[in-house]
Amino acid sequence: MRLDRFLALHTQHSQQTARLLIAAGRVSVNERIVRDGQQRIDRFTRVQLDDAVLQQHNALYLMLYKPGGYLSATCDPIHPTVMELLAEPLRQQLHLAGRLDRSTTGLLILTNDGLWSRRLTEPGRRIPKVYLVGTAEPIAAHAAECFAQGIHLAREGIDTSPAQLQLLAPCQARLTIHEGRHHQVKRMFHAVGNRVTSLHRESMGIIELDPTLRPGQYRLLTPEEIASVPTAGSRLV
Repeated sequence: MRLDRFLALHTQHSQQTARLLIAAGRVSVNERIVRDGQQRIDRFTRVQLDDAVLQQHNALYLMLYKPGGYLSATCDPIHPTVMELLAEPLRQQLHLAGRLDRSTTGLLILTNDGLWSRRLTEPGRRIPKVYLVGTAEPIAAHAAECFAQGIHLAREGIDTSPAQLQLLAPCQARLTIHEGRHHQVKRMFHAVGNRVTSLHRESMGIIELDPTLRPGQYRLLTPEEIASVPTAGSRLV
């Protein structure tokens, strides 16, 4: 629905007056002033006229312990998706804030707050993501230095941001990255002559996978976990 029509339906103002109010900067959408009456909004959009909130959805934030074998997708004709692990009423409300490969396990965030999820996943925010990695071969001694310097990704023609590698066993390590590019962890290990055999995401920022959750289970995020995601205009370094 167009913003000017929404105001006409939810206030005593005509659609023409609504356009004037919008042009005057008196209307905000998702906490930002909007001056275009043709902007599209939906039931998840927060709309405010002066100090009056005309629409505000109930925000939901979940962490899910993703099992292996599930796609990070809303639907798929072949493979089961993570949405099938949720209670039916939640499936139509939530979207994924970052994805994991089908074989990857661990922390997955779902929400209906689009601005919040964008802040969580934007590479420029540099929110650290921690993975437990298993490899086919012993991890080379120079791997940590290579990751700290950045790995060149030929497909994108860029270098990854510096990453931290902590060796836990000859074929196991904890890796902290600050991006989320396609198959990034697997491609980084491939670049140092190894192959990832298991991958498990432990945390995103301060949001850590709850140790009480079993694969396929989920819970609401705490207020502290929600508030840990940087607000607009800020970033973690």
